[in-house]
Amino acid sequence: MKNLNFAIAYNPKIEHAREVQQKLLSILTKNGISSTVLDVDNLKSGYDFVFVIGGDGTILKSARFYAKFNTPVFGVNLGRLGFLSQSSKEEIESSVEKILNGKYKVEDRLMLSSGEFLALNDFVVKGSKGGRTSRFSLKINGKIVCNYLADGVIIATPTGSTAYGLSAGGPVLAPELEAFVIVPICPHTLTARPLVIPADEVITICVSDDEASYCSYADGQECFEFCNEIIISKSEYMAKLVLLEGSEFYSILNDKLHWGTSPAKI
Repeated sequence: MKNLNFAIAYNPKIEHAREVQQKLLSILTKNGISSTVLDVDNLKSGYDFVFVIGGDGTILKSARFYAKFNTPVFGVNLGRLGFLSQSSKEEIESSVEKILNGKYKVEDRLMLSSGEFLALNDFVVKGSKGGRTSRFSLKINGKIVCNYLADGVIIATPTGSTAYGLSAGGPVLAPELEAFVIVPICPHTLTARPLVIPADEVITICVSDDEASYCSYADGQECFEFCNEIIISKSEYMAKLVLLEGSEFYSILNDKLHWGTSPAKI
Protein backbone atom coordinates (compact mmCIF):
# COMPACT_ATOMS: atom_id res chain seq x y z
CA MET A 1 0.00 0.00 0.00
CA LYS A 2 2.82 2.42 0.80
CA ASN A 3 3.99 2.26 -2.82
CA LEU A 4 0.63 3.45 -4.10
CA ASN A 5 0.01 7.02 -5.18
CA PHE A 6 -2.64 8.49 -2.84
CA ALA A 7 -4.79 11.60 -3.13
CA ILE A 8 -7.22 13.33 -0.80
CA ALA A 9 -10.11 15.09 -2.57
CA TYR A 10 -12.27 17.34 -0.43
CA ASN A 11 -14.98 19.96 -0.71
CA PRO A 12 -13.76 23.17 1.00
CA LYS A 13 -17.31 24.57 0.93
CA ILE A 14 -18.45 21.99 3.48
CA GLU A 15 -18.04 22.83 7.15
CA HIS A 16 -15.09 21.07 8.84
CA ALA A 17 -13.87 19.65 5.49
CA ARG A 18 -10.47 21.36 5.68
CA GLU A 19 -10.04 20.28 9.29
CA VAL A 20 -10.80 16.64 8.42
CA GLN A 21 -8.56 16.80 5.36
CA GLN A 22 -5.65 17.95 7.52
CA LYS A 23 -6.35 15.19 10.04
CA LEU A 24 -6.38 12.55 7.30
CA LEU A 25 -3.19 13.95 5.77
CA SER A 26 -1.53 13.76 9.19
CA ILE A 27 -2.61 10.14 9.70
CA LEU A 28 -1.26 9.10 6.30
CA THR A 29 2.01 10.95 6.88
CA LYS A 30 2.38 9.26 10.27
CA ASN A 31 2.09 5.92 8.46
CA GLY A 32 4.82 6.89 6.02
CA ILE A 33 2.46 7.64 3.14
CA SER A 34 2.66 10.80 1.06
CA SER A 35 -0.49 12.08 -0.60
CA THR A 36 -1.72 14.95 -2.75
CA VAL A 37 -4.56 17.20 -1.63
CA LEU A 38 -7.12 18.12 -4.32
CA ASP A 39 -10.11 20.44 -4.42
CA VAL A 40 -13.16 18.50 -5.65
CA ASP A 41 -13.66 21.23 -8.28
CA ASN A 42 -10.15 20.65 -9.64
CA LEU A 43 -9.65 16.89 -9.69
CA LYS A 44 -6.64 15.33 -11.39
CA SER A 45 -5.76 11.83 -12.58
CA GLY A 46 -2.63 9.79 -11.91
CA TYR A 47 -3.52 8.26 -8.53
CA ASP A 48 -4.02 4.68 -7.36
CA PHE A 49 -6.36 5.43 -4.46
CA VAL A 50 -8.41 8.52 -3.58
CA PHE A 51 -9.94 9.48 -0.24
CA VAL A 52 -12.98 11.73 -0.74
CA ILE A 53 -14.13 14.03 2.07
CA GLY A 54 -17.61 15.52 1.86
CA GLY A 55 -21.24 14.55 1.34
CA ASP A 56 -22.71 12.16 -1.22
CA GLY A 57 -22.55 14.91 -3.86
CA THR A 58 -18.79 15.20 -3.42
CA ILE A 59 -18.40 11.43 -3.66
CA LEU A 60 -20.60 11.25 -6.76
CA LYS A 61 -18.56 13.91 -8.53
CA SER A 62 -15.27 12.22 -7.62
CA ALA A 63 -16.50 8.73 -8.52
CA ARG A 64 -17.65 9.91 -11.97
CA PHE A 65 -14.29 11.56 -12.64
CA TYR A 66 -12.13 8.66 -11.46
CA ALA A 67 -14.25 5.97 -13.13
CA LYS A 68 -12.52 6.86 -16.40
CA PHE A 69 -9.16 5.99 -14.83
CA ASN A 70 -10.26 2.85 -12.89
CA THR A 71 -9.28 4.61 -9.67
CA PRO A 72 -11.01 3.47 -6.45
CA VAL A 73 -12.50 6.12 -4.16
CA PHE A 74 -13.19 5.91 -0.43
CA GLY A 75 -15.79 8.25 1.06
CA VAL A 76 -15.51 10.07 4.40
CA ASN A 77 -18.93 11.51 5.20
CA LEU A 78 -19.43 15.12 6.26
CA GLY A 79 -22.95 15.42 4.85
CA ARG A 80 -26.34 14.36 6.16
CA LEU A 81 -27.03 10.84 4.93
CA GLY A 82 -23.68 9.73 3.56
CA PHE A 83 -25.07 6.63 1.86
CA LEU A 84 -22.04 6.30 -0.42
CA SER A 85 -19.46 6.87 2.31
CA GLN A 86 -17.79 4.25 4.48
CA SER A 87 -16.40 6.37 7.29
CA SER A 88 -17.37 9.26 9.52
CA LYS A 89 -14.83 11.88 10.55
CA GLU A 90 -14.63 10.23 13.98
CA GLU A 91 -13.70 6.87 12.40
CA ILE A 92 -10.98 8.08 10.05
CA GLU A 93 -8.02 6.65 11.95
CA SER A 94 -9.51 3.16 12.28
CA SER A 95 -10.67 3.27 8.62
CA VAL A 96 -7.18 4.17 7.38
CA GLU A 97 -5.74 1.35 9.48
CA LYS A 98 -8.10 -1.16 7.85
CA ILE A 99 -7.26 0.13 4.38
CA LEU A 100 -3.51 -0.02 4.96
CA ASN A 101 -3.93 -3.60 6.22
CA GLY A 102 -5.86 -4.56 3.11
CA LYS A 103 -9.16 -5.05 4.93
CA TYR A 104 -11.31 -3.65 2.17
CA LYS A 105 -12.70 -4.51 -1.25
CA VAL A 106 -13.29 -2.46 -4.38
CA GLU A 107 -16.82 -2.78 -5.71
CA ASP A 108 -17.63 -2.00 -9.35
CA ARG A 109 -20.82 0.04 -9.77
CA LEU A 110 -22.81 0.45 -12.98
CA MET A 111 -23.01 3.92 -14.49
CA LEU A 112 -25.26 5.54 -17.09
CA SER A 113 -24.20 7.65 -20.04
CA SER A 114 -25.91 10.12 -22.34
CA GLY A 115 -23.53 11.61 -24.86
CA GLU A 116 -20.58 13.05 -22.96
CA PHE A 117 -22.40 12.96 -19.61
CA LEU A 118 -22.06 10.22 -16.98
CA ALA A 119 -24.21 9.42 -13.96
CA LEU A 120 -23.52 7.08 -11.06
CA ASN A 121 -26.92 7.65 -9.42
CA ASP A 122 -29.35 8.74 -12.10
CA PHE A 123 -30.44 10.90 -14.98
CA VAL A 124 -33.56 12.96 -14.28
CA VAL A 125 -35.47 14.29 -17.29
CA LYS A 126 -37.79 17.27 -16.82
CA GLY A 127 -39.41 20.02 -18.84
CA SER A 128 -37.58 23.33 -18.94
CA LYS A 129 -40.60 25.17 -17.52
CA GLY A 130 -40.57 24.52 -13.78
CA GLY A 131 -43.82 23.58 -12.07
CA ARG A 132 -45.49 22.16 -15.18
CA THR A 133 -46.18 18.57 -16.12
CA SER A 134 -44.89 17.34 -19.46
CA ARG A 135 -45.59 14.51 -21.87
CA PHE A 136 -42.90 11.86 -22.18
CA SER A 137 -42.75 8.72 -24.30
CA LEU A 138 -40.54 5.85 -23.19
CA LYS A 139 -38.82 3.67 -25.77
CA ILE A 140 -36.65 0.68 -24.97
CA ASN A 141 -34.42 -0.59 -27.78
CA GLY A 142 -36.34 1.66 -30.16
CA LYS A 143 -39.79 0.26 -29.31
CA ILE A 144 -42.52 2.29 -27.58
CA VAL A 145 -43.25 1.06 -24.06
CA CYS A 146 -45.53 3.71 -22.59
CA ASN A 147 -46.41 7.39 -22.37
CA TYR A 148 -46.24 9.53 -19.25
CA LEU A 149 -47.93 12.78 -18.29
CA ALA A 150 -45.66 13.57 -15.37
CA ASP A 151 -43.33 16.04 -13.71
CA GLY A 152 -40.37 14.07 -15.04
CA VAL A 153 -38.73 10.66 -15.43
CA ILE A 154 -35.87 9.17 -13.41
CA ILE A 155 -33.51 6.59 -14.90
CA ALA A 156 -31.48 5.18 -12.02
CA THR A 157 -28.69 2.69 -11.50
CA PRO A 158 -28.77 0.19 -8.61
CA THR A 159 -26.56 2.64 -6.70
CA GLY A 160 -29.02 5.47 -7.41
CA SER A 161 -32.08 3.38 -6.57
CA THR A 162 -31.71 4.46 -2.93
CA ALA A 163 -31.66 8.15 -3.90
CA TYR A 164 -34.24 10.17 -5.87
CA GLY A 165 -35.78 7.03 -7.36
CA LEU A 166 -36.63 5.69 -3.91
CA SER A 167 -38.18 9.01 -2.88
CA ALA A 168 -40.35 8.91 -6.02
CA GLY A 169 -41.67 5.44 -5.17
CA GLY A 170 -39.16 3.24 -6.99
CA PRO A 171 -37.73 -0.06 -5.73
CA VAL A 172 -34.35 -0.60 -4.08
CA LEU A 173 -31.95 -2.59 -6.25
CA ALA A 174 -29.00 -4.48 -4.79
CA PRO A 175 -25.80 -2.85 -6.15
CA GLU A 176 -24.52 -6.01 -7.86
CA LEU A 177 -27.59 -6.29 -10.13
CA GLU A 178 -27.11 -5.63 -13.85
CA ALA A 179 -30.27 -3.56 -14.14
CA PHE A 180 -31.69 -0.05 -14.27
CA VAL A 181 -34.94 1.33 -12.89
CA ILE A 182 -37.23 3.82 -14.65
CA VAL A 183 -39.46 5.86 -12.33
CA PRO A 184 -42.01 8.50 -13.42
CA ILE A 185 -42.18 11.53 -11.12
CA CYS A 186 -45.74 12.31 -9.97
CA PRO A 187 -47.44 10.72 -13.02
CA HIS A 188 -51.03 11.71 -13.72
CA THR A 189 -52.25 8.12 -13.91
CA LEU A 190 -52.52 5.25 -11.44
CA THR A 191 -51.25 2.76 -14.03
CA ALA A 192 -47.77 4.28 -14.35
CA ARG A 193 -45.41 2.23 -12.20
CA PRO A 194 -41.63 1.92 -11.88
CA LEU A 195 -40.00 -0.43 -14.38
CA VAL A 196 -36.85 -2.50 -13.85
CA ILE A 197 -34.98 -3.44 -17.03
CA PRO A 198 -31.72 -5.23 -17.94
CA ALA A 199 -28.68 -2.97 -18.00
CA ASP A 200 -27.90 -3.64 -21.67
CA GLU A 201 -31.17 -2.09 -22.86
CA VAL A 202 -31.07 1.32 -24.58
CA ILE A 203 -33.52 3.85 -23.13
CA THR A 204 -34.96 6.71 -25.16
CA ILE A 205 -37.14 9.42 -23.64
CA CYS A 206 -39.10 11.28 -26.33
CA VAL A 207 -40.87 14.54 -25.59
CA SER A 208 -43.66 16.62 -27.11
CA ASP A 209 -43.11 19.85 -29.02
CA ASP A 210 -45.01 21.92 -26.45
CA GLU A 211 -41.79 23.25 -24.95
CA ALA A 212 -38.75 24.62 -26.71
CA SER A 213 -36.37 22.39 -24.76
CA TYR A 214 -36.11 19.89 -21.96
CA CYS A 215 -33.51 19.42 -19.26
CA SER A 216 -31.66 16.38 -18.02
CA TYR A 217 -29.73 16.29 -14.76
CA ALA A 218 -26.82 13.89 -14.24
CA ASP A 219 -26.67 12.98 -10.54
CA GLY A 220 -28.47 16.25 -9.82
CA GLN A 221 -25.22 18.10 -10.55
CA GLU A 222 -24.72 18.52 -14.29
CA CYS A 223 -27.65 19.97 -16.23
CA PHE A 224 -27.95 19.99 -20.00
CA GLU A 225 -30.77 20.80 -22.41
CA PHE A 226 -32.00 18.73 -25.31
CA CYS A 227 -34.82 18.76 -27.88
CA ASN A 228 -37.08 15.94 -29.05
CA GLU A 229 -35.36 13.01 -27.36
CA ILE A 230 -32.57 11.84 -25.07
CA ILE A 231 -30.85 8.46 -25.31
CA ILE A 232 -29.48 6.86 -22.13
CA SER A 233 -27.56 3.61 -21.89
CA LYS A 234 -25.06 1.68 -19.81
CA SER A 235 -21.71 3.44 -19.61
CA GLU A 236 -18.50 1.74 -20.65
CA TYR A 237 -17.05 2.94 -17.33
CA MET A 238 -17.61 1.49 -13.88
CA ALA A 239 -17.33 3.51 -10.69
CA LYS A 240 -14.90 1.97 -8.18
CA LEU A 241 -16.16 2.31 -4.60
CA VAL A 242 -14.01 1.16 -1.70
CA LEU A 243 -15.92 -0.80 0.96
CA LEU A 244 -14.39 -1.75 4.28
CA GLU A 245 -14.26 -5.41 5.27
CA GLY A 246 -17.54 -6.43 6.87
CA SER A 247 -19.55 -3.74 5.11
CA GLU A 248 -22.79 -5.18 3.77
CA PHE A 249 -25.48 -3.52 1.64
CA TYR A 250 -28.48 -4.58 3.71
CA SER A 251 -26.93 -3.45 6.97
CA ILE A 252 -26.20 -0.08 5.33
CA LEU A 253 -29.88 0.14 4.36
CA ASN A 254 -30.78 -0.38 8.01
CA ASP A 255 -28.15 1.99 9.41
CA LYS A 256 -28.57 4.83 6.92
CA LEU A 257 -32.25 4.61 5.96
CA HIS A 258 -33.56 2.76 9.04
CA TRP A 259 -34.91 0.16 6.62
CA GLY A 260 -37.37 -2.25 8.22
CA THR A 261 -37.18 -0.50 11.59
CA SER A 262 -40.42 -0.48 13.55
CA PRO A 263 -41.82 2.96 14.45
CA ALA A 264 -40.84 4.13 17.93
CA LYS A 265 -43.43 3.55 20.60
CA ILE A 266 -45.37 6.64 21.54
